[in-house]
Amino acid sequence: MKKIYIIGVGLIGGSIAKDIKHLNPEITIFGIDTNDAHLEDALALKIIDKKAEFTDVKYADAVILTIPVDTAVAVLPKVLDLVHDNALVMEAGSTKVAICKAVENHPKRRNFLATHPIAGTEFSGPKAALAGLFQGKTNIICEVEKTAFQLQERALSIFKIMGMRIRYMNPEAHDKHIAYVSHLSHISAFMLGKTVMEKEKNERDIFDMAGSGFASTVRLAKSSPNMWTPIFKQNKTNVIETLDEYIQNLIMFKAYLETDSFEEIHKEMSDTNHIKDILNGIA
Repeated sequence: MKKIYIIGVGLIGGSIAKDIKHLNPEITIFGIDTNDAHLEDALALKIIDKKAEFTDVKYADAVILTIPVDTAVAVLPKVLDLVHDNALVMEAGSTKVAICKAVENHPKRRNFLATHPIAGTEFSGPKAALAGLFQGKTNIICEVEKTAFQLQERALSIFKIMGMRIRYMNPEAHDKHIAYVSHLSHISAFMLGKTVMEKEKNERDIFDMAGSGFASTVRLAKSSPNMWTPIFKQNKTNVIETLDEYIQNLIMFKAYLETDSFEEIHKEMSDTNHIKDILNGIA
């Protein structure tokens, strides 16, 4: 591969570019973004080598879409329309059912690989890009059997550079499971932040009293609404299911408090402590 085009040079796209460029300096990274300031920042930070126009993807050896999932559904078929027959096209969003459905009958479906590298921070834009962001993280690949084998191998070589672990899953299972382990945590952070801000009208009190526990729990509330609103929209059914279960657990915890059932509270927390064994080694 000599030419890689990244559509959306923010945190994820920029971090991917950094990793690829660091270990493969001979590759030219082109950036495409509707936000010209992002492109200028990416150039200045040497995340990309050159700016490009959308129609330039016809020259690409690989195209990586790292844009909001609603935009990706519309843009991906247009990318496939333009690329040559041996080009690899990947999309890295947090939902997979809608994106796979959008191209299921496209003549160049074999050129596309649906991926979800599970990594990120609460920050956005090219200035937030980090080298090594994906090291040791999991990348979920969906419908791998629909991608040409040669292009699968090309993609795996990129993921190897990034130091990622690979999991294979169908799009429906991906969206269901990711609603629990990612989407629900973001909703919880946003709503915790909202609750505290509404209760504590004096913001100085929040900052003075907030400890590391609150800061780490509410960290995700700083994430981009422009990215997360389309995710919740696309994965609405699964997100509602996870919220129903979460709300029931909160109602039960509240009931234990109301009835002074502190032995039950202790048991609930003790049982949940097992999660530290499950998550051991995950950053």
